Amino acid sequence: MEQWETFIKRLLELMGFSDFRVEVDREHNHGSIFIYDHPGFLKEHTPTLVESINYVVQLAARKQDSTPVFFDINHYRRERENLIGELARTAARKVAATKSPIQLPAMNSYERRLVHVELAAHPGVATESVGTGRERSVIIKPLSEEGGIPRASSEESVVTNGLAGS
Repeated sequence: MEQWETFIKRLLELMGFSDFRVEVDREHNHGSIFIYDHPGFLKEHTPTLVESINYVVQLAARKQDSTPVFFDINHYRRERENLIGELARTAARKVAATKSPIQLPAMNSYERRLVHVELAAHPGVATESVGTGRERSVIIKPLSEEGGIPRASSEESVVTNGLAGS
C-alpha cells in the first residue's frame, strides 16, 4: 500500500501540485488525497481529476497485477455520494406520494449503483437503469397496487431494487 502513496505523490507532483497530503486505508483499499494549492482549478476540475487519477491507478494496478486503491480528492466523492443519496430518497418520496415515475439525470455506473442500493429497501418504489452510454440514467417507479414491479420495455436494462447490476 505504501507503493500507492508514493505513486500518487509522484503523480501529483508531475501534475504541478506542491501542497498536498495522501492517506491510504489499507484495510478497505481506499485513499484520500487532500490538495491545498490551486483552489480555483480544483473547484472546476475535481470531478475529472478524481476520475482520471482512479483510472491511472487502475491501469497501474492491472499492469502490476495488484489490487487498486480508489481515491477521493478533498472529500469530493463522499460529498457526491451524500448528495446522490439525498436525491434518491427525495425522488422516492415524491414517486411514492404521486405514483408517477421520475427519471434522474444521467449518471455514471457507480452513481447509478448508489441510487439502486439506497432505494433497495424502500417499500414503495423500484429502480431501473435505462439508456446507453453517457445518457444512462435511473428511473424510480412506484410499485403497483399489488406490490408487483412495473414491467420495463424489452429495450431497457432492468435493475429492480438494486438486486441486479447497473
